[in-house]
Amino acid sequence: MYSHAPENYICPFCLLVQGIENEKVYSVQSDIVFKDKSVTAFIGSHQWPRNHGNTIIVPNEHFENIFDLPEHYSQEIHRVARIISFAMKDAYSCDGISIRQHNEPAGYQDVWHYHVHVTPRYKDDRLYPTYEDRALMQASERSEHAQKLRDALIRLL
Repeated sequence: MYSHAPENYICPFCLLVQGIENEKVYSVQSDIVFKDKSVTAFIGSHQWPRNHGNTIIVPNEHFENIFDLPEHYSQEIHRVARIISFAMKDAYSCDGISIRQHNEPAGYQDVWHYHVHVTPRYKDDRLYPTYEDRALMQASERSEHAQKLRDALIRLL
């Protein structure tokens, strides 16, 4: 299958899963809210102004997109997305949850490692019209969101 990653691509999600800190990687270990042998979930480095807590779930192995992701990973990722969704409802008292996944450049994929976004939603939050307002959140603030979700996961599991 054709790869869309640039030549010599350093995958930020692989580095995070492996515990490697790198100046090109915004995400840090304190962003992680869930990890098992198959998948890792973490607070995204970039957040929308009214939807803080956006969480990204990745397979622990590198697969670029849905076209090369083995089915058993799909099942595990969706299982964790469901758990994270319950934790978000508890932690953020949100009105709903969006689960999104993008493939290839025309599908708005911008990190070349399969990933799913789980985002807390609120009535009239206008997430999609403000999509371009997504901005880097400092690691200290992300850490607070990660702890909030970890606490909710402990209550739920």
